[in-house]
Amino acid sequence: MVQSIPEITLNDGLSLPVIGLGTYKLKGNEGANSIVSAMESGYRLIDSAYNYENEGTIGESVRRSFVPREELIITSKLPGRYQNYEKAVTTIQESLYRANLDYYDLYLIHWPNPKQDTYVEAWQALIDAKKSGLIRSIGVCNFLPEHMERLEKETGVKPSINQIELHPFFNQATQRKWHVENNIATESWSPLARANQVLQNDSIQKIADHHNKSISQIILRWHYQLGAISIPKSSSPARQLENISIFDFSLNDTEMSMISGLTRPDGKINNQDPAIYEEF
Repeated sequence: MVQSIPEITLNDGLSLPVIGLGTYKLKGNEGANSIVSAMESGYRLIDSAYNYENEGTIGESVRRSFVPREELIITSKLPGRYQNYEKAVTTIQESLYRANLDYYDLYLIHWPNPKQDTYVEAWQALIDAKKSGLIRSIGVCNFLPEHMERLEKETGVKPSINQIELHPFFNQATQRKWHVENNIATESWSPLARANQVLQNDSIQKIADHHNKSISQIILRWHYQLGAISIPKSSSPARQLENISIFDFSLNDTEMSMISGLTRPDGKINNQDPAIYEEF
């Protein structure tokens, strides 16, 4: 059964499904089979990164799937070690060669790496790659407002999207508000947080019981109602289908507030602070 997923439109006109597939650690033939099964269930947004070392698997999945390439939104990301302009240009090309694709729909800078302080020239490389048709939309991951303000100030181009850590234990309310005010879409990585903790949360379990849904479905519906695009990772066809079957119910304001209220100061998964963290 193919699920239909609502879409949102980015500030540059590209439309994205509100749920996609995270592919971290999905590699090789097994990974390709998992991604194809997701496409067959209705997933059209597929998230990858240069540092996941699975861009080739993504490309193979595209070739194996019955879904036309033009219906897919394929994402990859520039790693920190290649943020120099020339290196970034070459890395974007290498990303495409690895996947054997003519273009990426979405290409993101993976982390700002502020100590390195080359994210603006990396951004210019993405801008130029978009102009040359290698990328349809450009964005960032884990950028703070000051980083994105600098990108726009120095290049005249703001990101279409910022992919950030976002889940019930770290709800990013202030950052999300800034995104809305600046017309930048929010995308959630690790939307289910530490699954072994969040999936045992009594408060969310009560909401799930009330709606006759799983805890994962409740959390992903929460993301959707926050206006965020979520990219849960799963290799299980049954779980993949479950994760996108969230559009036949809604959470009320009390339930939304209850889930958002689970946020906490130490809620980050790996304590990676974008103000200081440096990605390789």
